Amino acid sequence: MTECNTKSFKGKKALVVDNDPDILEQLKAHLGEMGFEVTTCESQAEAEKAIEANDFDLAVLDLMLEFMDSGFILGYKLKKQNPELPVIIITSVSTETGIQFDVSNEECRSWAKADAILDKEIRFEQLEREIYRLIA
Repeated sequence: MTECNTKSFKGKKALVVDNDPDILEQLKAHLGEMGFEVTTCESQAEAEKAIEANDFDLAVLDLMLEFMDSGFILGYKLKKQNPELPVIIITSVSTETGIQFDVSNEECRSWAKADAILDKEIRFEQLEREIYRLIA
């Protein structure tokens, strides 16, 4: 945790979904250090079951799982359950294809169902900054 952000998220639950076990473990460890109780899933199907069984305070989703838009689908389901839930999508699509996603305005956030979209070569400081911005 960076020095300027010392708020603990103890008692908050985070959902992390990624089909890369290394990224999944790194995110779980980092969010755990921030105080989150972390549920991890490696697929859209597994995440859908977790969403039905839990209420989360934060979701960090890989965009491409079983389908090219799995992260958007999961974001939709999470936002339908709780419109105020902060959803962060991580993706390597921008790096690999040059396609840029922008959620800087309400219109874009409404179709993407994400509050932030970060490149998969994620820096934990960047993720932390987004979490603090979204969970005041």
